[in-house]
Amino acid sequence: MKTLTLAPSALALTALAVASGLALTAPAASAQTAARVESQTRPNFGVLLDPPASQTRQRQHRRWTYGSHRPDWRPAPAHPYSPGGGEEIVLVDCGGNPGTGAVEDAVRRVRPGGTLVIRARGGACVGWLNVDKPMTILGEGGFDPRRWHETPPATLQAPDGLPCITVSAGVRLELRDVVLASPNAGEAACVVGYGAQIIMSRVGFRHAGDEAAIYADGGLIDLRDVMVDARTLSPAIVTDGATLTAWETEITGAQSGIELTPGEGQTSRLDRVRLSGIDSLNNFGPRAIGVLVRSRRSQGRVEITNSKICGYVEGVANEGSAVLIDQSSICKSDKGVVLYNGELTLTNSRIRADSFAVALASGRAVIADNSFIGVERVFLREYRASLESSGNRVWSDSGLCQPRFRSRYRDRYAPFWEQGSDEGWSCQYSPLPRQDWADMDGSYGAPYQEFVAWPERYDSFEDGYGWYDGRGRYIDAPGPIGDRRWTHRR
Repeated sequence: MKTLTLAPSALALTALAVASGLALTAPAASAQTAARVESQTRPNFGVLLDPPASQTRQRQHRRWTYGSHRPDWRPAPAHPYSPGGGEEIVLVDCGGNPGTGAVEDAVRRVRPGGTLVIRARGGACVGWLNVDKPMTILGEGGFDPRRWHETPPATLQAPDGLPCITVSAGVRLELRDVVLASPNAGEAACVVGYGAQIIMSRVGFRHAGDEAAIYADGGLIDLRDVMVDARTLSPAIVTDGATLTAWETEITGAQSGIELTPGEGQTSRLDRVRLSGIDSLNNFGPRAIGVLVRSRRSQGRVEITNSKICGYVEGVANEGSAVLIDQSSICKSDKGVVLYNGELTLTNSRIRADSFAVALASGRAVIADNSFIGVERVFLREYRASLESSGNRVWSDSGLCQPRFRSRYRDRYAPFWEQGSDEGWSCQYSPLPRQDWADMDGSYGAPYQEFVAWPERYDSFEDGYGWYDGRGRYIDAPGPIGDRRWTHRR
């Protein structure tokens, strides 16, 4: 083998050439890096000055494919004595033996229109039920959502990171007397429907994850006597173009309660629904809203009656639909109702809010015969909003309903209160009824408040002693009492 030997002068020239090359390429590399960083950090002023016309959800819901979970899944074979194949009633007892797929295979065995009975005496049945045919799923032994911590009910639990139940388009599923648990849901909702009809009666949810407990893309969701405990920053229930009806339904634990995007067809109705938020701050995470009604190209309609919405920054927010709120309570909120656009009808309801009872950005609102409690302002209205208001009563100890003072004799003043405003509301100068407080913030343990702005020593003044100066300070004068204090000279 020949060895190449360079002279010392050649080695010096080679090293000089390498150093020169590095010196020439280093500035170019630094310039490219600087240009790339600048292009990534430079704000897009076109987007900032021309925002999107409509708001969208921050994250689109993931569409789950059951074939990736069970590649061996096949429809049930045809049964010679059962039209459509399968069995009319299938009983499965899979408690204490999770991961066997017994409950999933039981769904396959049920004939269209049949019934799956879950018996979980040894623990929860674990599995992801893919419902692609009309059927009924019920738990053995019944279930009372108000006493679900006393008697262990039949429970269906989702595998970690997967849904409890997915329902195909056009399929009707009825759930009764069962608890659906998804303690480690991740980015999966517990119940997912795509254009399906899902009817639930006496059903409980224990959900913890990043997504909603119930998600419906089109179709129908009907809740009757349902308890939803959802530990999530997302709304507990999300419907996108679906019709939602709920009666005697309670939702707790979630950052927001219900997010509705009404579709064409029937009106979504919430009756005797109770939503309890987690009292999150306005600057933490997404907006905490009890009921958020979004808009689509065709205006939908939502009716909320005989319901209670407490513990959210915004009780009800309407972004472009028609919303009716009647005989309902909103409490422990910063803003009671917010109308971003669309139509709002608010009647015969009670709103306890720290800032505004109703804020109106645009649209049309009819507000009549309500009680507004503890607010700093009744209405916050922009010029694009139309407001019709009448017969509303206000209890507030803020500057909104503070008394004024007028001279009765020389430097002696007496307090008085304005009786009303030109915006269809009037201040109340008797204490808030205790029962009203007990039905709202009082039910969460908050101490009773009168919400009346009494001046100092007003009880003594009412008894005929003393008066006030022009700044509202009480003067405890030993002089005449009663009406004589307004005519007697000292």
